[in-house]
Amino acid sequence: MAFPFFGDDKSTIARLLSTLPQTGRLEWIGQRPLRREPLVAVQEAELKTDSHLLGDHARPKPGGKRQITLIQHEALTSVASFLGLNTPLDPGRLRRNLAVSGLNLLALKNRQIRIGDEVILAITGECHPCSRMEEELGPGGYNAMRGQGGLTAHIAQGGIIRVGDVVRILEQAAT
Repeated sequence: MAFPFFGDDKSTIARLLSTLPQTGRLEWIGQRPLRREPLVAVQEAELKTDSHLLGDHARPKPGGKRQITLIQHEALTSVASFLGLNTPLDPGRLRRNLAVSGLNLLALKNRQIRIGDEVILAITGECHPCSRMEEELGPGGYNAMRGQGGLTAHIAQGGIIRVGDVVRILEQAAT
């Protein structure tokens, strides 16, 4: 019996990639009003096309790959567990802008997602933890976040997002 998981059949890989659940939920939005200050949770926010999250101090370059950051909401529990905590971490402590549940964010690298009715993000890469995780989470914070740091994205189309918005994977254009 042949296993479809082996070999170079691109159509098999395309089928496997398409089996990912196609919808998630925006669980949390955080803005950093000032550098090195705690994130402020908000219920809605505006993202400016090819720019930044309004209300956030960061001003990424146009065309930049790191205009907004996302974290897997489910990672809040696993990172807490690695640190010996019994309750999930507050998403603001991980210093990402958006927390999304129901989608495996790492499987979305080089894909686009739509949040709500307007916003489209192009997922550009991983958002690796930095030394600030030791400051924020204590000893072991950096290592607890390894592999759990989330993703960076380019704001392909701006608009308003709200906590509770549906997050959908957009179909990839045929190549």
